[in-house]
Amino acid sequence: MQFKKNIKVGKIKFYFFLIIFIACQFFPLETKSQNNLEGKNTDIKILDKISSKNELIKLNNNEEYIYKDLAIKSIKCIDTEFDDNPEIKAYIQVRDLTKKDRNNVYVFNGWMFSSSPSIEPFDHPVYDIWLINCY
Repeated sequence: MQFKKNIKVGKIKFYFFLIIFIACQFFPLETKSQNNLEGKNTDIKILDKISSKNELIKLNNNEEYIYKDLAIKSIKCIDTEFDDNPEIKAYIQVRDLTKKDRNNVYVFNGWMFSSSPSIEPFDHPVYDIWLINCY
């Protein structure tokens, strides 16, 4: 008889763990990491090389902003928080409006990094663009 009681206890433990497992599948614990924060706005700084003046521009994501001869659009920006070195990156598209024959061709189309702007630089004869902030 002692043997049957152990089997019964084993079945109860099995069903208990099975219920816990199923409950965890339907009600997962919300432990989201705060390491990647996706923002809705992007701050960039534009340098006009001819006049040597720079200007801070606040962009709303997925809205095109016209700055003189450039059409700038920020698709997505992410602010990653590390202890010593925070990284801000944004996917930015820039069109040159002076080129009427190829208006759908982008001068810059890619990810821009705040800590390393030389990874994929914005190359334009009149303007320079730097990524400043994402919030």
